[in-house]
Amino acid sequence: MLVAFSVAPLGAGESVTESVADAVRIVRESGLPNRTDAMFTTIEGEWDEVMDVVRRATEAVGRHGNRVSLVLKADIRPGHTGELDGKVERVEARLALD
Repeated sequence: MLVAFSVAPLGAGESVTESVADAVRIVRESGLPNRTDAMFTTIEGEWDEVMDVVRRATEAVGRHGNRVSLVLKADIRPGHTGELDGKVERVEARLALD
């Protein structure tokens, strides 16, 4: 499964860089395939392992304030792996045909 999520403290001031870095550090240390962009971090793995990482990342952000915003989107497709890159590669291949 793929899970794209964004987590940030509420009421922690204008910049959330430090808290987001704490969350991304947990994702990267998990060893699961992942990618971070300007808005979301996407992680790939089995349900329990992915949700555990999201929980720990959310808890890390929570240490920066007393309220946390979490946005999560999941693509649950049993039996498929490598989709973090595979989905993008298929779109790029289709665009190359134009």
